Amino acid sequence: MNVTQKILAAHLVSGELKRGTEISIRIDQTLTQDSTGTMAYLQFEAMGIPRVKTEKSIAYIDHNTLQTGFENADDHKYIATVTKKHGVYLSKPGNGICHQVQLERIGKPGKTLLGSDSHTPTGGALGMIAIGAGGLDVAVAMGGGAYYLSCPGVVNVRLTGSLKRGVAAKDVILELLRRLSVKGGVGKVMEYTGPGVATLSIPERATITNMGAELGATTSVFPSDEVTRQFLKAQGREEDFQPLTADADATYDETVEIDLSTLEPMVALPHMPDNVKTIKEAGQIKVDQVCIGSCTNSSYQDMMRVAAILKGKTVHPDVSLVIAPGSRQVLAMLSANGALHDMIQAGARITETACGFCIGMGQSPSTNAVSVRTNNRNFFGRSGTKSAGIYLVSCETAAMTALTGYLADPRQTDADLNVDMPDLFDYCDNLIIPPAAAEEAAAVEVVRGPNIKPFPQADALAEDLSGDVLLKMEDNITTDHIMPSDSSLLPFRSNIPKLSEHCLAPVDATFPARAKAAGGGFLLAGQNYGQGSSREHAALVPLYLKIRGVLAKGFARIHQANLINNGILPLVFVNEADYDRFDQQDTIALPGIRKLVESGATQIPVENKTKGFTAMMKLELTERQRKMILFGGLINMIAAEGK
Repeated sequence: MNVTQKILAAHLVSGELKRGTEISIRIDQTLTQDSTGTMAYLQFEAMGIPRVKTEKSIAYIDHNTLQTGFENADDHKYIATVTKKHGVYLSKPGNGICHQVQLERIGKPGKTLLGSDSHTPTGGALGMIAIGAGGLDVAVAMGGGAYYLSCPGVVNVRLTGSLKRGVAAKDVILELLRRLSVKGGVGKVMEYTGPGVATLSIPERATITNMGAELGATTSVFPSDEVTRQFLKAQGREEDFQPLTADADATYDETVEIDLSTLEPMVALPHMPDNVKTIKEAGQIKVDQVCIGSCTNSSYQDMMRVAAILKGKTVHPDVSLVIAPGSRQVLAMLSANGALHDMIQAGARITETACGFCIGMGQSPSTNAVSVRTNNRNFFGRSGTKSAGIYLVSCETAAMTALTGYLADPRQTDADLNVDMPDLFDYCDNLIIPPAAAEEAAAVEVVRGPNIKPFPQADALAEDLSGDVLLKMEDNITTDHIMPSDSSLLPFRSNIPKLSEHCLAPVDATFPARAKAAGGGFLLAGQNYGQGSSREHAALVPLYLKIRGVLAKGFARIHQANLINNGILPLVFVNEADYDRFDQQDTIALPGIRKLVESGATQIPVENKTKGFTAMMKLELTERQRKMILFGGLINMIAAEGK
């Protein structure tokens, strides 16, 4: 067996490990963050389960940290009290980005992790099956329920050689994105093997598994080896180590070969992570802003290489440099060893250990600016400035670029980039707050501010459906398009009615008003609809607007699951050419839809009443998913079945 199969088999609750069939697995750990967490805990409360049943669940506050009004702070207070009551640990603001802290202090080889953040696969660097999901799926897992998924294929990403000086782990995943695209990992786990694996540190592996989410992959995973043991030992938790490698005769569905020694520094150009070129191919590009950090590239090792490049030099006068270390542990160590001083003296602005600029929470670039960042995503408008171009690079490339004012090749630096992993990290868990003991939980009051509104729930599926196509969209519509995430809207993540005023506004500013006036309807989309974040709001807000179904050429995995969880039909064109026959404002009908779903029909006729034709759509649901659609979502199904 390969590593993926070993972990899945050890956690299998139902089904068999046959690609494409539905399986369910037991979840050991969960994580939430404050952008998705409030809704997840509201859903957990709705289930009536007094205490979480996982080995460890933890809530991070790392997204909505600007606190420009009461809304974010109210969400934080709610999360702090609801987690205390129900057995969930709390990582306070300032402790760090969820994936960085999870890697440092919580993750364990061989375990399963489900997180309400699409970059949860970062945990695969430790040899975990770590999967991003919607908040409702995480809430169910916290309650002891299994997580259901389509059994993924496993891709053997075989690494040979070693990275040359100035070439980084970020360049490895950018090369994969260049080859495979943002759809190349759909339905797959990327499992890393080969002699090159041993040359990569845990932070380097984490960069690769983190950004594997941009491939559309279910998750990514490395073996748990001596490098893993040394990292956990340095974190004071060697007892969490267990070796885990693929068997010598393990088989895979596909193989991708990467010789690390042949890679060059890479860059993803606007506005997709797979729009990748080498730095040389991209040419000389004048840069206005450089942002270093995010859950992809904010480790101690990353930051020390940045400090080495900046030491004794000065940021180019035309460049604004912002650096956000990934955790309090990283920041404390930089402060203690003088590296933070080197960054500040060079002209860097140090921001708090949070997601920040990566999710548009501050540091929006100027009009028409070029911003070079170590983020994992460069979707249009995500930075908060629609006219800006966002370029994704390694920390080394970003630091060199900050000094030169142009997109630069880090191999030209004279700095020593050999940063050894410390024998002992400066770990301190005093900002991870344990929950109340079970016998004390009843006395804990859950505090709900006025911005926290109930989540919407769908009605049971009607016998027939009809309505207008309210919006026609192209390929690769992201969750940022569906439910924008920036500093002005993040405070309202617990207020669906408020968010509904902005749904799909980046595609069509008139959509929210039109959807409300119409009383609901349908959406039409191209390929890979809903790629990007795991944010369940991209399904909850359309549900609030009474969207009954989405007709698309194809869906991203997490978003499709979120639609089904909330009772919205995800319909896929049997003949993609039919997409062109539909237009915005066409009236469509799905006669007898309830009986078709009850019967297990996989092809659904959709009548275009405006143009007088019928198109066939695929509706490929498991038996469990059919029940969810019929009941009007997972919460309704749980309530009806008493589970």
